Amino acid sequence: MLRFQTQLFWLTVLLLFLLISLSLATGAGVYGGREVAGFLLGDPAFVADEKLAMIVNTLRLPRTLAALVVGVCLALAASMLQSATRNPLAEPGLLGVNAGAVFALVIGLTYFGVESAYGYLLWSGMGALMGNIIVLGLGLMVGRSNPLKLILVGVALSATFGGLSNFLLLSNKVVLEQFRFWNLGSLAASSLDSVLTVLPFALAALLLTLALCRQLTLMQMGDNQAQALGIRPTRVRIGVLLAATLFTACAIAIAGPIGFVGFLAAYCARLVEPVRLSIQVRFSALFGVLFLLAADVLARWLLQPFELPNGVILALIGAPVLILVVRSGGFRSLLAVK
Repeated sequence: MLRFQTQLFWLTVLLLFLLISLSLATGAGVYGGREVAGFLLGDPAFVADEKLAMIVNTLRLPRTLAALVVGVCLALAASMLQSATRNPLAEPGLLGVNAGAVFALVIGLTYFGVESAYGYLLWSGMGALMGNIIVLGLGLMVGRSNPLKLILVGVALSATFGGLSNFLLLSNKVVLEQFRFWNLGSLAASSLDSVLTVLPFALAALLLTLALCRQLTLMQMGDNQAQALGIRPTRVRIGVLLAATLFTACAIAIAGPIGFVGFLAAYCARLVEPVRLSIQVRFSALFGVLFLLAADVLARWLLQPFELPNGVILALIGAPVLILVVRSGGFRSLLAVK
Protein backbone atom coordinates (compact mmCIF):
# COMPACT_ATOMS: atom_id res chain seq x y z
CA MET A 1 0.00 0.00 0.00
CA LEU A 2 2.81 2.39 0.90
CA ARG A 3 4.60 1.65 -2.37
CA PHE A 4 1.39 2.31 -4.33
CA GLN A 5 0.88 5.62 -2.53
CA THR A 6 4.45 6.69 -3.23
CA GLN A 7 4.17 5.84 -6.92
CA LEU A 8 0.81 7.60 -7.18
CA PHE A 9 2.18 10.66 -5.42
CA TRP A 10 5.02 11.10 -7.91
CA LEU A 11 2.67 10.40 -10.82
CA THR A 12 0.31 13.16 -9.67
CA VAL A 13 3.27 15.53 -9.21
CA LEU A 14 4.33 14.79 -12.80
CA LEU A 15 0.77 15.41 -14.03
CA LEU A 16 0.73 18.65 -12.06
CA PHE A 17 3.83 19.96 -13.85
CA LEU A 18 2.37 18.94 -17.21
CA LEU A 19 -0.90 20.75 -16.47
CA ILE A 20 0.94 23.85 -15.27
CA SER A 21 2.85 23.90 -18.56
CA LEU A 22 -0.36 23.38 -20.51
CA SER A 23 -2.09 26.15 -18.55
CA LEU A 24 0.69 28.61 -19.34
CA ALA A 25 0.60 27.63 -23.02
CA THR A 26 -3.20 27.70 -23.48
CA GLY A 27 -5.21 30.76 -24.37
CA ALA A 28 -6.65 32.83 -27.16
CA GLY A 29 -4.08 34.28 -29.52
CA VAL A 30 -0.99 33.10 -31.37
CA TYR A 31 1.29 32.54 -28.37
CA GLY A 32 1.81 28.91 -27.45
CA GLY A 33 4.15 26.84 -25.34
CA ARG A 34 7.33 27.69 -27.23
CA GLU A 35 6.86 31.44 -26.87
CA VAL A 36 5.85 31.26 -23.21
CA ALA A 37 8.76 28.94 -22.35
CA GLY A 38 11.19 31.25 -24.13
CA PHE A 39 9.85 34.25 -22.23
CA LEU A 40 10.02 32.52 -18.84
CA LEU A 41 13.55 31.25 -19.56
CA GLY A 42 14.71 34.76 -20.44
CA ASP A 43 15.28 34.37 -24.17
CA PRO A 44 15.93 37.95 -25.41
CA ALA A 45 13.91 37.39 -28.57
CA PHE A 46 10.78 36.63 -26.54
CA VAL A 47 11.42 38.93 -23.58
CA ALA A 48 11.42 41.91 -25.95
CA ASP A 49 7.88 41.09 -27.13
CA GLU A 50 5.70 43.47 -25.07
CA LYS A 51 2.45 41.76 -26.02
CA LEU A 52 3.81 38.36 -24.95
CA ALA A 53 5.03 39.89 -21.68
CA MET A 54 1.57 41.32 -21.02
CA ILE A 55 -0.16 38.00 -21.74
CA VAL A 56 2.18 35.99 -19.51
CA ASN A 57 2.53 38.46 -16.62
CA THR A 58 -1.05 39.70 -16.37
CA LEU A 59 -3.13 36.79 -17.71
CA ARG A 60 -1.68 33.30 -17.84
CA LEU A 61 0.83 33.26 -14.97
CA PRO A 62 -1.51 34.84 -12.37
CA ARG A 63 -4.30 32.54 -13.54
CA THR A 64 -2.15 29.44 -13.15
CA LEU A 65 -0.95 30.50 -9.69
CA ALA A 66 -4.57 31.23 -8.72
CA ALA A 67 -5.56 27.71 -9.79
CA LEU A 68 -2.85 26.28 -7.52
CA VAL A 69 -4.01 28.27 -4.48
CA VAL A 70 -7.75 27.85 -5.06
CA GLY A 71 -7.44 24.12 -5.79
CA VAL A 72 -5.53 23.47 -2.58
CA CYS A 73 -7.90 25.63 -0.51
CA LEU A 74 -11.11 24.00 -1.77
CA ALA A 75 -9.71 20.48 -1.46
CA LEU A 76 -8.41 20.92 2.09
CA ALA A 77 -11.55 22.73 3.24
CA ALA A 78 -13.56 19.69 2.11
CA SER A 79 -11.17 17.22 3.77
CA MET A 80 -11.34 19.08 7.07
CA LEU A 81 -15.14 19.37 7.01
CA GLN A 82 -15.54 15.70 6.14
CA SER A 83 -13.33 14.62 9.01
CA ALA A 84 -14.89 16.98 11.56
CA THR A 85 -18.50 16.07 10.66
CA ARG A 86 -17.66 12.42 9.85
CA ASN A 87 -19.61 12.95 6.66
CA PRO A 88 -17.83 11.96 3.42
CA LEU A 89 -20.18 14.13 1.34
CA ALA A 90 -19.27 17.35 3.15
CA GLU A 91 -17.88 20.09 0.91
CA PRO A 92 -18.20 23.91 1.04
CA GLY A 93 -20.15 24.11 -2.20
CA LEU A 94 -22.59 21.31 -1.36
CA LEU A 95 -23.17 22.44 2.24
CA GLY A 96 -24.02 26.08 1.55
CA VAL A 97 -20.77 27.51 2.93
CA ASN A 98 -19.91 29.03 -0.44
CA ALA A 99 -23.38 30.54 -0.68
CA GLY A 100 -22.98 32.07 2.78
CA ALA A 101 -19.65 33.60 1.78
CA VAL A 102 -21.19 35.00 -1.40
CA PHE A 103 -24.12 36.49 0.52
CA ALA A 104 -21.80 38.29 2.93
CA LEU A 105 -19.71 39.55 0.02
CA VAL A 106 -22.83 40.87 -1.74
CA ILE A 107 -23.61 42.85 1.42
CA GLY A 108 -20.08 44.28 1.32
CA LEU A 109 -20.36 45.15 -2.37
CA THR A 110 -23.82 46.69 -2.06
CA TYR A 111 -23.56 48.71 1.14
CA PHE A 112 -19.84 49.19 1.76
CA GLY A 113 -18.39 49.54 -1.74
CA VAL A 114 -15.87 46.71 -1.35
CA GLU A 115 -13.31 46.71 -4.18
CA SER A 116 -9.96 45.50 -2.81
CA ALA A 117 -8.78 41.90 -2.46
CA TYR A 118 -8.62 42.37 1.31
CA GLY A 119 -12.25 43.51 1.27
CA TYR A 120 -13.30 40.44 -0.70
CA LEU A 121 -11.35 38.25 1.72
CA LEU A 122 -12.85 39.88 4.82
CA TRP A 123 -16.49 39.77 3.74
CA SER A 124 -16.35 36.31 2.20
CA GLY A 125 -14.57 35.15 5.36
CA MET A 126 -17.40 36.40 7.57
CA GLY A 127 -19.96 34.62 5.41
CA ALA A 128 -17.91 31.40 5.31
CA LEU A 129 -17.57 31.52 9.10
CA MET A 130 -21.33 31.78 9.47
CA GLY A 131 -21.86 28.88 7.05
CA ASN A 132 -19.23 26.69 8.69
CA ILE A 133 -20.68 27.23 12.17
CA ILE A 134 -24.07 26.06 10.91
CA VAL A 135 -22.55 23.10 9.04
CA LEU A 136 -20.40 21.87 11.94
CA GLY A 137 -23.29 22.23 14.37
CA LEU A 138 -25.72 20.33 12.18
CA GLY A 139 -23.03 17.83 11.20
CA LEU A 140 -22.65 16.72 14.79
CA MET A 141 -26.40 16.10 14.98
CA VAL A 142 -27.24 14.49 11.64
CA GLY A 143 -24.04 14.15 9.62
CA ARG A 144 -22.86 10.74 10.74
CA SER A 145 -26.24 9.10 11.21
CA ASN A 146 -27.39 10.12 7.74
CA PRO A 147 -24.93 11.90 5.43
CA LEU A 148 -27.64 12.75 2.90
CA LYS A 149 -29.56 14.80 5.49
CA LEU A 150 -26.64 17.20 5.81
CA ILE A 151 -26.54 17.63 2.03
CA LEU A 152 -30.26 18.46 2.05
CA VAL A 153 -29.60 21.04 4.76
CA GLY A 154 -26.83 22.44 2.57
CA VAL A 155 -29.23 22.72 -0.36
CA ALA A 156 -31.66 24.64 1.85
CA LEU A 157 -28.88 26.96 3.07
CA SER A 158 -27.70 27.57 -0.49
CA ALA A 159 -31.23 28.41 -1.61
CA THR A 160 -31.74 30.78 1.32
CA PHE A 161 -28.44 32.60 0.95
CA GLY A 162 -28.83 32.64 -2.84
CA GLY A 163 -32.29 34.19 -2.63
CA LEU A 164 -31.10 36.89 -0.24
CA SER A 165 -28.10 37.62 -2.48
CA ASN A 166 -30.31 37.95 -5.56
CA PHE A 167 -32.67 40.27 -3.70
CA LEU A 168 -29.80 42.63 -2.88
CA LEU A 169 -28.28 42.39 -6.35
CA LEU A 170 -31.51 43.26 -8.15
CA SER A 171 -31.59 46.55 -6.29
CA ASN A 172 -28.16 47.60 -7.58
CA LYS A 173 -27.44 47.12 -11.30
CA VAL A 174 -23.81 48.23 -11.02
CA VAL A 175 -23.03 45.58 -8.41
CA LEU A 176 -25.02 43.03 -10.42
CA GLU A 177 -22.83 43.54 -13.49
CA GLN A 178 -19.69 43.33 -11.34
CA PHE A 179 -20.93 40.18 -9.67
CA ARG A 180 -22.63 38.19 -12.44
CA PHE A 181 -19.73 36.40 -14.16
CA TRP A 182 -17.70 36.06 -10.97
CA ASN A 183 -20.60 34.25 -9.28
CA LEU A 184 -20.33 31.37 -11.77
CA GLY A 185 -16.85 30.59 -10.47
CA SER A 186 -14.00 31.56 -12.76
CA LEU A 187 -10.27 32.20 -12.72
CA ALA A 188 -10.52 34.58 -15.66
CA ALA A 189 -10.26 37.74 -13.57
CA SER A 190 -7.50 36.45 -11.27
CA SER A 191 -4.64 38.83 -10.61
CA LEU A 192 -1.24 38.42 -9.02
CA ASP A 193 -2.21 40.98 -6.36
CA SER A 194 -5.24 38.97 -5.27
CA VAL A 195 -3.18 35.77 -5.09
CA LEU A 196 -0.46 37.42 -3.01
CA THR A 197 -3.09 38.99 -0.76
CA VAL A 198 -4.72 35.69 0.22
CA LEU A 199 -1.54 33.58 0.22
CA PRO A 200 -0.51 34.31 3.86
CA PHE A 201 -4.00 33.37 5.08
CA ALA A 202 -4.00 30.18 3.00
CA LEU A 203 -0.59 29.22 4.41
CA ALA A 204 -1.84 29.86 7.96
CA ALA A 205 -4.82 27.58 7.31
CA LEU A 206 -2.48 24.95 5.85
CA LEU A 207 -0.26 24.97 8.94
CA LEU A 208 -3.33 24.69 11.17
CA THR A 209 -4.58 21.76 9.08
CA LEU A 210 -1.28 19.91 9.41
CA ALA A 211 -1.30 20.50 13.16
CA LEU A 212 -4.82 19.04 13.48
CA CYS A 213 -4.36 15.93 11.34
CA ARG A 214 -3.35 13.56 14.12
CA GLN A 215 -6.13 14.70 16.47
CA LEU A 216 -8.77 14.46 13.76
CA THR A 217 -7.63 10.96 12.83
CA LEU A 218 -7.98 9.83 16.44
CA MET A 219 -11.40 11.51 16.72
CA GLN A 220 -12.76 9.16 14.07
CA MET A 221 -12.93 6.55 16.85
CA GLY A 222 -15.41 8.74 18.72
CA ASP A 223 -15.19 11.66 21.12
CA ASN A 224 -15.00 9.50 24.25
CA GLN A 225 -12.05 7.49 22.98
CA ALA A 226 -10.35 10.65 21.75
CA GLN A 227 -10.72 12.30 25.15
CA ALA A 228 -9.23 9.22 26.79
CA LEU A 229 -6.18 9.74 24.57
CA GLY A 230 -5.84 13.37 25.66
CA ILE A 231 -7.64 14.96 22.68
CA ARG A 232 -10.02 17.87 23.25
CA PRO A 233 -12.71 17.50 20.56
CA THR A 234 -14.18 20.98 21.06
CA ARG A 235 -10.81 22.67 20.64
CA VAL A 236 -10.08 20.57 17.55
CA ARG A 237 -13.43 21.48 15.96
CA ILE A 238 -12.76 25.17 16.59
CA GLY A 239 -9.45 24.71 14.77
CA VAL A 240 -11.27 23.01 11.89
CA LEU A 241 -13.76 25.89 11.84
CA LEU A 242 -10.96 28.43 11.50
CA ALA A 243 -9.05 26.45 8.87
CA ALA A 244 -12.11 25.71 6.73
CA THR A 245 -13.23 29.34 6.96
CA LEU A 246 -9.84 30.66 5.87
CA PHE A 247 -9.60 28.16 3.02
CA THR A 248 -13.10 28.98 1.76
CA ALA A 249 -12.63 32.73 2.05
CA CYS A 250 -9.31 32.62 0.18
CA ALA A 251 -10.78 30.57 -2.66
CA ILE A 252 -13.89 32.71 -3.05
CA ALA A 253 -11.94 35.98 -2.85
CA ILE A 254 -9.91 34.87 -5.88
CA ALA A 255 -12.29 32.87 -8.05
CA GLY A 256 -15.82 33.03 -6.72
CA PRO A 257 -17.89 30.04 -5.56
CA ILE A 258 -16.47 27.07 -7.47
CA GLY A 259 -18.19 23.85 -6.45
CA PHE A 260 -17.37 20.13 -6.57
CA VAL A 261 -13.56 20.56 -6.55
CA GLY A 262 -13.35 19.79 -2.86
CA PHE A 263 -15.76 16.86 -3.05
CA LEU A 264 -13.93 15.22 -5.95
CA ALA A 265 -10.47 15.79 -4.48
CA ALA A 266 -11.31 14.63 -0.96
CA TYR A 267 -13.21 11.59 -2.20
CA CYS A 268 -10.31 10.47 -4.41
CA ALA A 269 -7.83 11.07 -1.59
CA ARG A 270 -9.91 8.92 0.75
CA LEU A 271 -9.83 6.10 -1.80
CA VAL A 272 -6.02 6.26 -1.72
CA GLU A 273 -5.80 6.43 2.11
CA PRO A 274 -9.06 5.78 4.02
CA VAL A 275 -7.77 6.37 7.56
CA ARG A 276 -4.72 8.60 8.05
CA LEU A 277 -5.71 12.22 7.49
CA SER A 278 -2.08 13.37 7.20
CA ILE A 279 -1.78 11.36 3.98
CA GLN A 280 -5.29 12.22 2.82
CA VAL A 281 -4.63 15.95 2.86
CA ARG A 282 -1.51 15.58 0.70
CA PHE A 283 -3.38 13.71 -2.00
CA SER A 284 -6.47 15.88 -1.58
CA ALA A 285 -4.43 19.03 -2.23
CA LEU A 286 -2.78 17.47 -5.29
CA PHE A 287 -6.08 16.21 -6.71
CA GLY A 288 -7.75 19.57 -6.07
CA VAL A 289 -5.10 21.41 -8.08
CA LEU A 290 -5.20 18.80 -10.86
CA PHE A 291 -8.98 18.98 -11.22
CA LEU A 292 -9.08 22.77 -11.20
CA LEU A 293 -6.18 23.20 -13.62
CA ALA A 294 -7.69 20.66 -16.01
CA ALA A 295 -11.07 22.40 -15.84
CA ASP A 296 -9.44 25.79 -16.44
CA VAL A 297 -7.54 24.54 -19.49
CA LEU A 298 -10.75 23.06 -20.89
CA ALA A 299 -12.62 26.29 -20.18
CA ARG A 300 -10.12 28.22 -22.30
CA TRP A 301 -9.79 25.63 -25.06
CA LEU A 302 -13.34 24.46 -25.80
CA LEU A 303 -14.84 27.73 -27.11
CA GLN A 304 -11.85 29.77 -28.27
CA PRO A 305 -11.62 32.74 -28.41
CA PHE A 306 -14.36 32.69 -25.74
CA GLU A 307 -14.30 30.66 -22.56
CA LEU A 308 -16.59 28.94 -20.09
CA PRO A 309 -16.62 29.60 -16.34
CA ASN A 310 -14.64 26.97 -14.46
CA GLY A 311 -17.61 26.30 -12.20
CA VAL A 312 -19.66 25.12 -15.18
CA ILE A 313 -17.01 22.60 -16.28
CA LEU A 314 -16.64 21.21 -12.77
CA ALA A 315 -20.39 20.99 -12.23
CA LEU A 316 -20.75 18.93 -15.41
CA ILE A 317 -18.15 16.51 -14.03
CA GLY A 318 -18.88 16.66 -10.30
CA ALA A 319 -22.66 16.30 -10.32
CA PRO A 320 -22.71 12.90 -12.11
CA VAL A 321 -19.90 11.65 -9.86
CA LEU A 322 -21.85 12.68 -6.76
CA ILE A 323 -24.92 10.83 -8.04
CA LEU A 324 -22.86 7.71 -8.73
CA VAL A 325 -21.27 7.85 -5.26
CA VAL A 326 -24.65 8.12 -3.57
CA ARG A 327 -26.19 5.36 -5.69
CA SER A 328 -23.29 2.99 -5.10
CA GLY A 329 -23.13 3.68 -1.37
CA GLY A 330 -19.56 4.97 -1.66
CA PHE A 331 -20.31 7.63 0.96
CA ARG A 332 -20.22 4.90 3.62
CA SER A 333 -16.42 4.65 3.36
CA LEU A 334 -15.84 7.23 6.08
CA LEU A 335 -18.70 6.00 8.21
CA ALA A 336 -16.98 2.65 8.46
CA VAL A 337 -14.09 4.22 10.39
CA LYS A 338 -14.93 3.78 14.05
